[in-house]
This record gives sequence, C-alpha cells and structure tokens, in this order.
Amino acid sequence: MSSPAKPSATARSAAAQRARNPRKRTAKTREDILDAALATFGNRGYNNGSLVEIADQVGMTHAGVLHHFGSKDQLLLAVLAHRDLASSRDLRDAKLPGGAELFAHLRQTARINAAQPGLVQAYAVLSGESVTDDHPAKEWFRRRYGDLRASVGDALREECGDDDLDPSTVDAAAAAVLAVMDGLQIQWLLAPGEVDLAEASAFAIDAIVAAVLDRKR
Repeated sequence: MSSPAKPSATARSAAAQRARNPRKRTAKTREDILDAALATFGNRGYNNGSLVEIADQVGMTHAGVLHHFGSKDQLLLAVLAHRDLASSRDLRDAKLPGGAELFAHLRQTARINAAQPGLVQAYAVLSGESVTDDHPAKEWFRRRYGDLRASVGDALREECGDDDLDPSTVDAAAAAVLAVMDGLQIQWLLAPGEVDLAEASAFAIDAIVAAVLDRKR
C-alpha cells in the first residue's frame, strides 16, 4: 500500500494562513466593538449607551457583542483597558516614569489629549459616573486613582530630593495634580475654544510641584 502524499509547502502555508485569519478577524472585530463602545459610552454614558446601539455601529447583533465580551459590564471594563492602551502608546513598556520625567509625561499627556477629544470625553463621563452606587467601573477607577496618586507622590519625593517631606503634603499635592488635570479636561470639553488644555495643565502641574518645593525650604 502506498503512503498518502504529503502536502506541499504551498498547501501547508495556505492552511496555516487560513488558521491564522480567523484569529485576526476576531481580534479586528473585538477592536471595532471596543471603539464603538468607547464612542457610545462617551456620548451617552454607560447606563444610557445600549449594546444594540454599539452592535449597529459594527454591523452585528446584540448577541454578537455578547459573544465576544460576555456582558455589558465586561465590555465596559474592556473599554477602559482599551482606552488606557491607546493613551499609553508613547510609554516604554507602558510604564509611568519617575521623578521629573513623570511630570514631563503628564504635561505631554495633556498635549496629546487635546488632539483626541473622544478619548477624553469617554474618560470624563465614565469616571464621573463611577461614583454612583453599584457602578461596574467603581473599583477600576478607585484602584486607578490610588495607583496614580502613589506614582505622583513618589515622583514628588524624588523631585524634591527629600524623604522627610510631610506625607500629608505629598498626598494632598498628588491628589491635586490629578484633580486639576481631570477638571481642566471637563472645562476644555465644554469650551475648547476658551481653555488651552495643554497650557493650563502644564501651569497647574508646575505650580503644585513648586508649592511642594517651597514647603521644604
């Protein structure tokens, strides 16, 4: 009995390509859904933004969206991770720098955000909504702000070169940096022609760092 013929290299390559394509299509579909959900939640909020509306934007059914993400809550968390990925593409290994480099990064972030109002709007809407009872992103934002305050606090201590700074001063300054950046984003979204997001953010960050340096003298 003769043995079956082995597939040619061309046939094997074609088979491998067919095996890869479904994964590529799935990844592209998921990304399209995330982009649509980001826009929908940014424009309408999480509670008012429907899965049907998101599904319509990508040419699929409500059930199709659930097939990829399981639930609306899981989709929201995936959207937040997707938004973070889009916002951290300029970072090496997606990690925040330390010391003076962190404040330079925050100033640069404000400049970048001024060119992507959709991402800024989605973040502003969802972070504001997250304070409400039983919001699915409450813990995500609580953890995120905690991590950011810790990073800014470490950068302040490094920038000041003094480990003996009053912890309450560092905590207050770290919270203030994040607060002014987020607050300025809201003002800019409401009146982009009247608020220079990059300049106002840089001014506020520099003023807070200077105030901390002044307190250690």
